[in-house]
Amino acid sequence: MTRRRHIFSAVLTGAVLGLATLGTAVADEIAVSGSGGVVAEVNEKYFFPAFTEDTGWTIKQVGAEAKRMAEIEAMVRAGNTVWDVSEISASDYPLAVKKGLLEPIDYALVDPDNKLPEMARKEFGVVAASYSTVLVQRLDKNPDGKKMESWADFWDVETFPGPRSLRGRPEYNLEFALLAEGVAKEDLYKILSTKEGVERAFAKLDEIKEHIPVWWTSGAQSVQLLSDGEVFYSTTYNGRVGKLQESGIPAEIIWNGGALHVSHVSIVKGSKHIEKAHDYIRIRTTRPDLELEYLKVLPYPNFAPGLFDQLDEAQAKQMPTYPANAEMQFSANEEFWADNIDWINERWNEWLLE
Repeated sequence: MTRRRHIFSAVLTGAVLGLATLGTAVADEIAVSGSGGVVAEVNEKYFFPAFTEDTGWTIKQVGAEAKRMAEIEAMVRAGNTVWDVSEISASDYPLAVKKGLLEPIDYALVDPDNKLPEMARKEFGVVAASYSTVLVQRLDKNPDGKKMESWADFWDVETFPGPRSLRGRPEYNLEFALLAEGVAKEDLYKILSTKEGVERAFAKLDEIKEHIPVWWTSGAQSVQLLSDGEVFYSTTYNGRVGKLQESGIPAEIIWNGGALHVSHVSIVKGSKHIEKAHDYIRIRTTRPDLELEYLKVLPYPNFAPGLFDQLDEAQAKQMPTYPANAEMQFSANEEFWADNIDWINERWNEWLLE
């Protein structure tokens, strides 16, 4: 059992005992569990009023992010679902599906004109936000006239000398290593599904290990390393790069081979307001006018049809779901990591000490 799943199970008992405090469904109101903080503020300012205008119903925001999945499982198991819609992270989505905690999405209600791309349309959720783990280069540290364009370049320490950094965990570094070796993105998880494939990735990481003085542990650290010039090339999260550029650092994202992560909005199993839940998901995921307001606060877009037509080209090209960027990335397989993180993490820690 992974540590995350152990915590999930431990919280479940308390969630069941506290189920009575979750409240009961109110007529003409749906309950939506969000991420809190600035995301909650944006939802309440833009998406919730749009839902009310469209349907005449109101929204109650519920649930603490840290205990969300345990609370959902508690109410579903008790047959007393009082939430209707919930944000579901990429890592929680496969587990929620396996446990039967979500209702299937009826795309005739959410996307009747079939304008959402396939990447956004999951059986039990619609993509509500996205971010990418990407390679970033400092252009002022590159050899004259040269720019990195791929993971093969990151591994090419002769053409692109200088210190590098990667996140200090195995997730996605194994994929990056295989991409550097020339593996097609659609074959990544087929290869990693075997121990031989995992060892192949570690063998490739052996080639770059001595050129990585620091393995970063937070997004803030990754961009600080670049800002200070302690490393010339590093992975980071796309949303961190803008502030780096605004500070005067000539940093550039390399979208080729990035890991695209998504979060979903899903309907909780047993929702008593299925149709209105679909209405909210439609508004949350297909309204470019509302998504533009979201992007003013957080650079983590969804796939709302026509969104990029309303952005200036420079801003659009900074988004992970901009078509040209999305095409170059692979979809991070969170189910693979949920199932394999324990033994691969052990191997990773051993490898770091070798």
